[in-house]
Amino acid sequence: MPKRKFQTPVTDDAKEPVGHLLEHRLPWLVLGLIGGMIASIVVSKYEQILAADLRLAFFIPLIVYLSDAVGTQTETIFVRHLKQTGKGFFPYLLKETFLGLSLGAIFGLISGLFAMYWLASPAIGLTVGLAMFVNLSLAPALATIIPELLYKEHTDPALGAGPLATIIQDLISLLIYFLIASLIIF
Repeated sequence: MPKRKFQTPVTDDAKEPVGHLLEHRLPWLVLGLIGGMIASIVVSKYEQILAADLRLAFFIPLIVYLSDAVGTQTETIFVRHLKQTGKGFFPYLLKETFLGLSLGAIFGLISGLFAMYWLASPAIGLTVGLAMFVNLSLAPALATIIPELLYKEHTDPALGAGPLATIIQDLISLLIYFLIASLIIF
């Protein structure tokens, strides 16, 4: 199978003009900025939940960060895999899904126990642990699907997958966290 060429190949080395790099990176980062603004609005919609127990806010950075970190690891390795082989999406997705479930179980348990003991609140511990489990279980699948879709559209996944997957993962992480909090805390 011949290797695919992307529409806008960018070699980010010392010889690449800054204007060229800006032209290719800026649209993806503007998308991230807009997504970040939407994430702020999402958080504001759950003001009642945060007002009921402000301690839930303590864990927003933890849940969003770890979801992004797991997704970024997966995406970086998968984009390298795409560049080298250009094939094997479904076996890779299956493997990463099992990895996400494992990471979700490990980090969900650790973070849930930490939250429960630190704040002496089984409800917050359960909320944090379950949200961490669900988000980390989903992150690798998302981080595999987005680069694959960009690749199939002949768009360089090294440019767009990171910002796009990150903002989608951030929004999903927040929604899952607050939905679980809504069910457990209320």
